[in-house]
Amino acid sequence: MSTQSETVTVRLDSETKSRLEELAQHTRRTKSFLAAEAIADYVERELAIISGIQHGLDDVKAGRTVPHEVARKRIMNTLARKQ
Repeated sequence: MSTQSETVTVRLDSETKSRLEELAQHTRRTKSFLAAEAIADYVERELAIISGIQHGLDDVKAGRTVPHEVARKRIMNTLARKQ
């Protein structure tokens, strides 16, 4: 995480806020630290998903795909050889 930070306001329901406070106490971290860490993880995960989807769409446009039946047969053949 970057050392320079900016403020963002986030609204939480009362139960989530209470649980965040409990977690902060148990971990001896601030609520802000925990929230920033959670948001950073979420953003990275979601951007990775979007990147994967875009990669897949690019593969479809470029014709780099395998029909479902062909892929299924390859998998079944591989599994049969391992037995």
